[in-house]
Amino acid sequence: MKKKKTLTIHDLARELNYSASTISRALKNHKSISKKTTQLIQKAAKEQGYRPNSIAASLRKNKSKTIGVLVPKISRPFGSNLISGIETEARKKGFNVIISQSNDSITNEIANSKALFDSRVGGIIASLSMETQNTDHFNQFVDQDIPVVFVDRVPKDFPSYHVIIDNYTAAYRATEHLIEQGCKRIAHFAGSQHINVYSERRRGYVDALKKYNLPVDEELIIYMNSLSFEEGQQYTEVLYNLASPPDGIFSSNDTAAVSAIIYLKKSGYKIPEDVAIIGFNDDPISSIVEPPLSTVYHPAQKMGELSTRRILEHSVNEGTEIAKEISVMDTHLILRASSLRKSTHID
Repeated sequence: MKKKKTLTIHDLARELNYSASTISRALKNHKSISKKTTQLIQKAAKEQGYRPNSIAASLRKNKSKTIGVLVPKISRPFGSNLISGIETEARKKGFNVIISQSNDSITNEIANSKALFDSRVGGIIASLSMETQNTDHFNQFVDQDIPVVFVDRVPKDFPSYHVIIDNYTAAYRATEHLIEQGCKRIAHFAGSQHINVYSERRRGYVDALKKYNLPVDEELIIYMNSLSFEEGQQYTEVLYNLASPPDGIFSSNDTAAVSAIIYLKKSGYKIPEDVAIIGFNDDPISSIVEPPLSTVYHPAQKMGELSTRRILEHSVNEGTEIAKEISVMDTHLILRASSLRKSTHID
């Protein structure tokens, strides 16, 4: 005889058209859920034979003073600086940190999130992989009232804390700077558009061109898989084989921008006289390349510190509602020789 499938809160969520976190809280008589909704959910659960997993619940209550961290790549400066901020803040309060990386793979991200959940972390800080479009694997944390903080690359809709920068405004200002330096045909190195940071940077770039009555030429918008050094060189060659190549480049990261500088210099172009270039992140390489790369300051360490404080605040006030709360941190342009054709005031 076939064994009957155990009913889960996810089954109830689909049946009743509520989120799994709402179902979980209603079954616990959480004050954040209205009395009417709680009664409706509890009645449906009883009628359908729902039984809580008491063993799993007892294990989850035994959460450790450990924060799980899931980043795309530890080797990149943003990831390492983010982790530095997390560890600094966590250790002040006696918390440990478990670090894992997805290598921009959704398969790895799902496996790593399960491993962190099974380790009974007291909270998780995550920046999504390039491939991530569905974030259901993070529901397991919310279902057990474990706080989730998404940082930098964040999902559009998820009941959790978000720590981000204003990518749109930063990109607008970067593009505007190139326009102020006299650029008329500005290319953009873009990342995957389902990722918030790259779609917002593209939007800022496009709106700056429109504001200054410059054409938006799709031929000059290059979509890359990982914005790697190799992709940067490959697509810079494509751009400068066009009949009308660009006179400026705004790159969504510093790695691809630096590779463009190196390729163009080898090809006989002068930077910034022939091509003005600005990147994003202020990675260490941006100040080492010649000429030094203009870029956008990205406060990775401060984002890590704030993300950790959100986790710690929830651990002190355990049982409070995990709402979608967005914190936006400041950025600014760092102007260097790669884009400065004119004497420019630097904020």
